[in-house]
Amino acid sequence: MAHPPASPDPTGAPRRPLRPLPNFIFMSRWLQLPLYLGLILAQCVYVYHFWVELTHLIEAAIGNQGALVELISGIGYEFPKVAGANEAVPRLTETVIMLAVLGLIDVVMISNLLIMVIVGGYETFVSRLELEGHPDEPEWLSHVNASVLKVKLGTAIIGISSIHLLKTFINADATEPKVLIGQTAIHLAFLLSAIAIAYTDRLLNLAQEDVHRTHPPGEGV
Repeated sequence: MAHPPASPDPTGAPRRPLRPLPNFIFMSRWLQLPLYLGLILAQCVYVYHFWVELTHLIEAAIGNQGALVELISGIGYEFPKVAGANEAVPRLTETVIMLAVLGLIDVVMISNLLIMVIVGGYETFVSRLELEGHPDEPEWLSHVNASVLKVKLGTAIIGISSIHLLKTFINADATEPKVLIGQTAIHLAFLLSAIAIAYTDRLLNLAQEDVHRTHPPGEGV
């Protein structure tokens, strides 16, 4: 009785089974699975932190002084001292609310970054998720690769850095000038790095397009 042919690859050619050593090396990609599971646990920690901060903000808004103190301590805001007073009285001002909301947005953006690393990294380096046709499939996942993932991570890091920089500028009175300068320089470094990565990716894509134009698929080189 004849054995069924090996499953074909996307090009139509029969797929040969891997030899033991290449198969073992290829299977080592599953060692990354615990890393992605660990990032999922880190995501859970961020969800818990988000709800703790949101609870403090809501309780402070309805007059809970203890929650207000916890909120101000968490965002690191310092009220300017009033003349004749030993210390400033904490109160829920627009600045405090803005810093708290920016902190929540920061957590959400880091959570989005984690999702991109977990989903995109697993799809790229471990195994296919087979989400084609699923109504909730991320738009960017259909054309993700290591290069695209780097660009998206770079832009996400710039967004997170922008939130941190904005929080520092809002609280500039309690921040040393060298800290402001340092954070601005770091943000510009992130921005330049993302531009360099995107430019490099564009050059690689142009080179691949030239190769496809010169040697169309199916044509011998």
